[in-house]
Formats: sequence, C-alpha cells, structure tokens
Amino acid sequence: MPSAFALEVPESGLATLVFDLPGKKVNVFTRAVLSELGELIETLSERHDIRCLVLLSGKPGNFVAGANIDEIADVTDPVEAEEGARLGQRLFQSWSGLPFPTVVAIQGSCVGGGTELSLASDYILISDRHDVRIGLPEVRIGIVPAWGGCSRLPRRTGLTAALDIILAGKSVDGRKAFKIGLADALLPEPSFLHEVRDFATQIVQGKPPSNRRSDLRSALLDRNPVGRSIVFSQARKQVLERTGGHYPAALRAIEVIEVGVRQGLEAGLRAEARATGELAVSPVCKNLIHIFKMMETSKHESVDVEAGLRPIREAAVLGAGVMGGGIAQILAQQAQIPVRLKDIGIAPLATGMAHANELFGKLVERRRLTRPEAAEKMNLLLPCLDYSGFRRVDLVIEAIVEDLEIKQKVFSEVAEQVGPEAVLATNTSSLSIDLIGRDTPNPERVVGMHFFNPVDRMPLVEVIQGSRTSAQALQTVLALCRRLGKTPVVVQDGPGFLVNRILMFSMTEALWLLDEGHSIEDIDRAMTDWGMPLGPLALIDQVGIDVAVKVSHILAEAFEKRLVLPAWVDSLAEPGRLGIKTGSGFYLYQGEKRSKPDPAAYRILGLATPQGASDQGRLVDRMVLPMVNEATRCLAEGLVRSPSDLDLAMIMGAGFPPFRGGLCRWADLQGLEDLATIMWQLADQVGERFSPSAAFIGAVDGSGIYATYGQESEV
Repeated sequence: MPSAFALEVPESGLATLVFDLPGKKVNVFTRAVLSELGELIETLSERHDIRCLVLLSGKPGNFVAGANIDEIADVTDPVEAEEGARLGQRLFQSWSGLPFPTVVAIQGSCVGGGTELSLASDYILISDRHDVRIGLPEVRIGIVPAWGGCSRLPRRTGLTAALDIILAGKSVDGRKAFKIGLADALLPEPSFLHEVRDFATQIVQGKPPSNRRSDLRSALLDRNPVGRSIVFSQARKQVLERTGGHYPAALRAIEVIEVGVRQGLEAGLRAEARATGELAVSPVCKNLIHIFKMMETSKHESVDVEAGLRPIREAAVLGAGVMGGGIAQILAQQAQIPVRLKDIGIAPLATGMAHANELFGKLVERRRLTRPEAAEKMNLLLPCLDYSGFRRVDLVIEAIVEDLEIKQKVFSEVAEQVGPEAVLATNTSSLSIDLIGRDTPNPERVVGMHFFNPVDRMPLVEVIQGSRTSAQALQTVLALCRRLGKTPVVVQDGPGFLVNRILMFSMTEALWLLDEGHSIEDIDRAMTDWGMPLGPLALIDQVGIDVAVKVSHILAEAFEKRLVLPAWVDSLAEPGRLGIKTGSGFYLYQGEKRSKPDPAAYRILGLATPQGASDQGRLVDRMVLPMVNEATRCLAEGLVRSPSDLDLAMIMGAGFPPFRGGLCRWADLQGLEDLATIMWQLADQVGERFSPSAAFIGAVDGSGIYATYGQESEV
C-alpha cells in the first residue's frame, strides 16, 4: 500500500509531514493508517536532525476527517472497541512525547481523531478561511471522544468551552477556536503556509509566539472544586433537558471529563476507553451510525447528478408570506443568487421581506455572517408585484395558497413569462404535481419542491416527481437542494407525498385517543417521552389547526377506508383558535411559548374533561404502529425508493427519534412478527384500521422491511 505520510527534513531542521491518504478525498484514520503512523512515530522519536515538525494535509479543504466510521460500525465486542480506543491513545501519547515541538497547520475540516491528534500536539495553527471547522462530533454517533479528546480539550480551552464542544458534538470555525484557546494562532488564508513557516521558525529560535487566549472566568471555575461541581451539575441538567436521557454518550462524556479533570490525564484516558467499549456496541450507537451513513450517501449522490446540468443563476419565488420569504432567504444565503420575490400585494411582500431580514439578523447574532455580508445577501432579494425580469430566471418556486385551481392558474400564467427551459417547482404539501401542472406548457419541467416549516431550520426537502417530470428537472432541483445545504428525498406524486401521509395516520390516531377520553398532555407526553420532539397535538397547533384540518380531509378522501376522522374534527378550526399563530388551540401560548393545555378545548370539541392517567406504552403503540403500517404501503407502491430514503425523510422531516434509527429500522429491530401480533390485537379491540396491510405481511414473510424492499437509493 502506498504511504499515507510524506516526511521532508531540510538542513534547517524545520521538518514537514504531509498526511495524504492515497485514493481518498479526505484523510481518515483506518487501522492501516494508524499502524503506519505508529511506525513513523517510532522512527521520528529516534531522529536528532528535526528541530520542529509541522503536520500538513495534502487534501484541499480537509485536514483529518477522524476515524473510519465503517470500522466503528462493524465492532460488536466491547473489549475490541476498548482496545481500539487504547490504540489511538497510545499513538497520540507517543506523538505528544516526541523530542521536538510539533505543530499542526489546519486549512480545512478537522474533526474527531484529527482534532485529538491536534490536541496532542504542542501548537495548533488554523486558517481564517470561512469553511474551516475543528471539533469533536463523536456524541453524534453515540460514542465519546476516546483518543484523548475528553481529557485534553478541557486542559486547553477550559472546562466550559470543552463541554460546549464535546456534549453537542460541535465544530467551530477558526475565529471561535482561537477565541476559546483551542488554536494558538489564527492565520490569514492567502499567506497561510508562509505564516506557518514563520511561526515554526520562531519556535526553532526559542521564541514560541503563541497568543493563545484564556477565559478568566472559566479558569477560576476550573481551579475551584465547588465551581467545577456547579459546571458539571448544570451540564448534566442541560443534557437531560435536551435529550430526555435517550442519548447516553453525552451523559457518559460528562463522567469521563470529570474523571480527567479531577484525577489527571492518565485516569481520563482510561475512562475514555472504558466508556467507548460500552457505548460503541450499543443499539443507540449502531442506529446513529446507520443514520450518519445514510446522510453521507445522500450528500455524495450530488456528484452523479450535477454534471452537465443547466446551472441555477437566478430564481424567483411566488408568494411572499413567511414560507416564501424563508425560501427566498435561503436561496440568497446559500446559493448566493438573485431572487425575485413576487406577490399580488404590498403587504405580503413586506411580510416576506421582513421575515427574510429577520433570518439574516439571526445569522449575524450567531456570528455566522457579518453585518455587511448579511446586507449584501439581503440585497439579492428583489420584491416585485409583476413578472418583470422573469424571462431571465432559471427556476421558479411557487409558495402560494394551498388551492389547486389557483395553483393551476398561476402555473399557466408564469409559464408564459419565463423561458421554455426554466424549471417550475411547487412547494405544495399535499396537492398532486400532475394536476398542478396539467395546463402548463412543457409540463415535463414541473416538479415538487416541498420545504418544511421553518425553512431555515428544517433540513428535509421532498422532491416530488410527477408522471411527466423530466429527469433533467428532477436532477436540477436535487442539485439545488444540496447547494442549499438541504437533504433531498425523491418521492413519487401521491396524496400527501411521504412524510405528511405517514404522519397523518399518527396524528389522526391521536385525535381518536382524545375522543376516547385520554388527556391532551398524556397523548403528547407519550410521544415526547418516546423521543419525538413534539407530541401530535402540539404539532397540530404548530402547523396551524386550519391547515391540519384541510390536509386531513384531503388525505381522508384519498384513503377513506383506513383514515377515518372523528366527527368533531371540523370544529377544531374555530375562529381565533388555530394554534400557535392565534395564541390558543389544544394549548395556550404566550407568543411562541407553549404553556399548558387549554381546558376549553375539551368543551369546544364536546368531550368530557379526562380523569386519571393513561397507559403510556399503549398510547405509543396506537400512534406509532399506524406509521409503520403505512410506511410499508408507501414502499410497496414505489412512492419512495428505499427504506433508507423513507427513514431519512421521517427523521429529517418529522423528527422521528434518531436514536431509534428510523421508522423502518426500528420496526425491523423490534421484530415484525411481534408488531403484527400487536396490530391484530388492536384491530380486534380498537378497529379494523389497525390490521396489518398486505405490504406489512409481505415484509414479515420477507424477513424485514429492509430485507424486503432494499436498502440503498440510487439517483
């Protein structure tokens, strides 16, 4: 195997070591790479001609991407996992013990093991280029930083900053890294290598120029046992509030960090290895790695679809409400293209522009953009009341009222104002793409582009392929979604598409549970305790009761034999009681903050106020199993291409708990035969709607949903 490392030692003794893994786009620590690094370190430790060693990457935009995720996914023995952690620790301890100063020079992404190697070095230099990130994302795949990250980062940055990075699996840019003391210097990208050499030269001359900063408040807390106890206590509280205890890696990381802080580096390293041995073989870790790999597959598909496509240089958005303003804002922010924002009135235009401006303001507050950068991007939004300039746009995204006749009229109208090759996308959440584009010239360019609300935070876009949608239109939209930083999932045209269709079966069952006498808070608590970010009734309030009722009727009509609504459902959308946007619904609201269930909701629906607690497990079965049943129907119909795509869509669009691995994966792991037994019981006790579908029975006979319907998607 060709070497991954190239060493150069000039007469000056200022040596460089370039890490460039052959045949890969990024540097990763495989077993073979670690073995080579171990031999190299042993050789370096015996050299007397090196006065300072600078580690560089041969990969543009990447320093080190961490450990090989496949090797972590494959490990099933806790002893093997623990030994893998100890191997990395021994190597990095040997690196830190080299008889000369070591410097890492970071010009790209540096995460996981790359960050831990950097922490074992004497100096960390980082570029000020905007895409540089350094961090420890391990908790996101269910483990802890185990090659020294938990033990060394607090010593470098202080306890508070280290906990912030490790517990959130966070990566920070160069400026932040320098501010918290993670980097010794922040160097300008145009002269980065020159500045690195100057820095190293000063080290050789005995004048190390480190300007590493420290946080006085954090330092005082770190030295004070009482202060440390308060920091750890608050960290545990915040993790439990954020995760509900479903993600053990973050809590375990706190324990490991505490050992390292109180008992020293060696004790911290031992704690890291022990924790990794236990966590790496856990179901949560395997599920989170499964999701990580699905997301990586989705990102890499862009390589295949972007070649030869007509680029999107200018776009337009029809409908300037909050949704339209959000779509226009992300086009300007991420794609950095001019966007015409059109509506029929000045008031909605003002709303859309104000919302976009608010989103840019939040990015400035979070230091993701400077004020001049935000102003420059905001200037890309061009509000208009007519179609002036539409002839130049490459893409139009329609985000108007959810009314088929109005959408058909608008599409026919806009088709006359744009070029014949311009892609026409609709943001509809439930209406047929084929019907929307029925009267549109060149209907092969009509495609669905269903963003989820709020646009700036929800990562999923359902890309809807109508029966006449061309491959070019589909792929153009897929490429744009990735350009916007979104995760696209291709779905065929059908009522409710994918996420809303599956979710509606759960939300409707929540209404039936309410009808049967269960309380609003018990219904929602059952699902949030199970891991969903919101209960179904709180979700209806957030979507808007009027919108939810309208969509429920559309889907009930499409699936009338198995999606039956309570008789009182239309009384939900009482004027002034539409959910969060009016201050009351199932819950009462103070601004956007939900307070308590509204007792008046029971009276309005003609229901008695519930008495007594409910069986939470029973409630979960009632609301989750309809989703599993419908998911198998979607796969059997070919609505979505694979269980992986379906799982990704439900996680990104509906908030299905990642630690459970996805709806289909969860069902497979539970055992489909066992779930079928519960479904038959519910069919007898509750209603025929719970009977396992033919598609579900087929998955049982085929040894699982993934086994029956395939795993990988292809674009």
